[in-house]
Amino acid sequence: MIKKSFAVIGIGRFGESVARELISLGAEVLIIDSDPAIINRMSTIATYAMICDSTDLDAMKNIGIQNIDHVIVGIGHDVESSIMTTMILSDLGVKQITVKVDNDYHAKVVEKLGATEIIRPETAIGKRLARRIVSNNILEYLEVSSTHCFIEIIVTKGSKIIGIPLSELDIRNKYEVNIIAFRRNQEIIIPKATDEMQEHDQLFLIGSNKAIAKFSNTMIK
Repeated sequence: MIKKSFAVIGIGRFGESVARELISLGAEVLIIDSDPAIINRMSTIATYAMICDSTDLDAMKNIGIQNIDHVIVGIGHDVESSIMTTMILSDLGVKQITVKVDNDYHAKVVEKLGATEIIRPETAIGKRLARRIVSNNILEYLEVSSTHCFIEIIVTKGSKIIGIPLSELDIRNKYEVNIIAFRRNQEIIIPKATDEMQEHDQLFLIGSNKAIAKFSNTMIK
């Protein structure tokens, strides 16, 4: 599976939360901020960390932002910079642009300029976002404690669980993950031992963060 590349622009509380969580999940992350002290601190953990004015089109082209799969704009209360950055990313053809916004006006403007997702965040939401966007098939991620989480994940083509009865997969014992239910054709189904998963099924799983990550990375690709 080809890994997606990420960039986080603006390292405040939200941006740092997203960046650290993406890095902990093994993603390649480019950190961009105009503050040298922040870049110096984050360069010890990020794949790349660069001082850059994200409102400067030529500067953004020069660092290759157009080659990043998903850019998260976490710029703080400088709404003008956030808007300019979003416009530049859109103009350069970045396909996925997630923008942190502070108010409805901010949200409406960046949406018109090409933002594909809009977030009103706190630190916990930053972690939740990172968990979801690092994978193409995680639809929802919710922490239920500091060590356990609930996720909704889609079964994609080639997933190792397709066409095998749940009793044979023995997911609970092998991966310490529980399938609570699954959705098929908009219907919620409580799983039975004889059920076999199909492509496009949406699984509702709960387990430890480590177990969920191992299962989703190994069996759902």
